[in-house]
Formats: sequence, structure tokens, C-alpha cells
Amino acid sequence: PLPRSFQPNGAREEALRCEIEELKRKDLALDQEIAQLLSEGYSLEELDKHISLLHEYNEIKDAGQMLLGKLAVIRGVTTKQLYPEYDLELSD
Repeated sequence: PLPRSFQPNGAREEALRCEIEELKRKDLALDQEIAQLLSEGYSLEELDKHISLLHEYNEIKDAGQMLLGKLAVIRGVTTKQLYPEYDLELSD
């Protein structure tokens, strides 16, 4: 596809309409998912807390991966080779 700046006006408008419709579908799906979780007894505060904890976990995991990568470079091995040494699973 052509970059938006090179698309005819009608094509740009149609692409924007499609993008808006897709965002509306995603919004509706998320609203339905939230309603489902609320009906299962979760509170919005609890969901916010879980999201916050997931962000924190991902940041810590990223830092750990960065450190493993640097250590692997220093030792001249792959990161994967360090996993057993630190009792890590490949799925970690």
C-alpha cells in the first residue's frame, strides 16, 4: 500500500474509517471483557492493581534479561546457556 501522504483523499478517508471501526470493535471487546470480570466478582481497583503488578513484573524481568545478556557477552556464551546456572526455565 501507498503511504498515506500519497493516497488519494478518498482512499485516506476510507482507511481512517476502517481504522476507526476497528478501534470501536476493540473498545467494545474490552468493555465486554471488563463486564465479564466484574460479573465474576473482580473490582476495578483489583484489576488496576493486577495491571500495575504485571507492569512491575515485566520491568524487573526486562532488567534481569538485560543483565543475563551482558553476563553472557562477558563469558562468551549464549543467554540460554546461563539459564541452568541460575535455575531458570526457558519459559521464564
